[in-house]
Amino acid sequence: MNEIIRSVKGTRDFYPEEMAQRQWLIGKMRDASTAFGFTQYDGPCLESIELYAAKSGEELVREQAFVFPDRGGDPITLRPELTPTLARMVAQKQNELVFPLRWWSFGPFWRYERPQKGRTREFFQWNVDLIGSDSVLADAELIAVAATFLRMVSIQPQDVQLLVNDRQLMDQAMTSAGVPADKKGEMLRLIDRLDKLPADVWDEKVLGLGLSLSQLDSVKALLQNKHLWQESSNLRQLFEVVESLGVHEYVTYDPRIIRGLDYYTGTVFEARDTKGEFRAILGGGHYGNLIGDVGGKPLPGVGFAMGDVVISLVLEAYGLLKDELSNTGTVFVTVFNEEMLAQSLQLASKLRAEGLQVVTQTEPEKLAKQLKFADRLGYKAAIVMGPDEESQGMAQVKNLRTREQELVTLNALAEKLKQMIS
Repeated sequence: MNEIIRSVKGTRDFYPEEMAQRQWLIGKMRDASTAFGFTQYDGPCLESIELYAAKSGEELVREQAFVFPDRGGDPITLRPELTPTLARMVAQKQNELVFPLRWWSFGPFWRYERPQKGRTREFFQWNVDLIGSDSVLADAELIAVAATFLRMVSIQPQDVQLLVNDRQLMDQAMTSAGVPADKKGEMLRLIDRLDKLPADVWDEKVLGLGLSLSQLDSVKALLQNKHLWQESSNLRQLFEVVESLGVHEYVTYDPRIIRGLDYYTGTVFEARDTKGEFRAILGGGHYGNLIGDVGGKPLPGVGFAMGDVVISLVLEAYGLLKDELSNTGTVFVTVFNEEMLAQSLQLASKLRAEGLQVVTQTEPEKLAKQLKFADRLGYKAAIVMGPDEESQGMAQVKNLRTREQELVTLNALAEKLKQMIS
């Protein structure tokens, strides 16, 4: 036998069961987004590399993006994130759009990374952005969208928290800690890597910036200060608004949250599990001038993104990832015998016209074998209509979960099935 060709490293196959779970997850993302009035959009999967070079950060462009020349020799990339595309789209039609924008999207992205638990090279991502408002209320609203999603998928606040910080506050705190102005950018990037490096290695890198031991100790002290947020009028207001929005139990201050992307200028936040077993579930923040950096008029905004890989692992860990989703709304119409084939197909067509999902047997087989087939695929209901039932204008409805069977008139059949599979 020929060897089966393997899939590309870092990609995933979605069999019907996994696809059903993905669609369920998208549905929850859609529900959380639309609950706050966000509308759906999308952009191309291919972009010019210069779009990302403008603001996303050197590491993303040089190390993580899939970059290749097109046939004309121009460098293009598979999109590693969506925010720069969003900025470009807004800049292109800035005079036609009504602000503030509330947009959300879900689609595929690619990053050239070492595949490992919680990280693949091809992934799907939920993106939510509010463009055109510099108010802390906008930041709080995005945090509330994320918290609403967590609540919708039954994740409890004791298991996952949205950790919040402010980069302006951290800039001021680093000044107080004695960090030179020209080292603040590198220091922020090191804080963002705090959980990714051994403590002694992290210390060495900080000292390598030219900081003294006393300055290192000062930086460490501010990273442990859970009350630092009280020195920020922005964060004090944000926590008040979050409480008004009814999601305060999901939100906590954490001075270690920085977010590595260069375009964040204010509030930043990440969702993390409280046990520390997983990577960040989602992350985002406030950006002051992303639109201007791609040629448009300067506009503030706030947004976050959540990949499907880590959230699926978290849901699975807490027993919240739904299973048996792929065929739960499907009705199976059996074929009693060859003579009844046409009547069975007609019945299936009638049920489809009533809005039901219906599968029919492709060829006559023993009834027991047909029912076993329907049961293995997870269908909830099967219909049996033989000559006797047809002559009475009836059909047998078999509940494949409870094994109960009921004789129902053909006129009432669709309604009965809808009640059964709802």
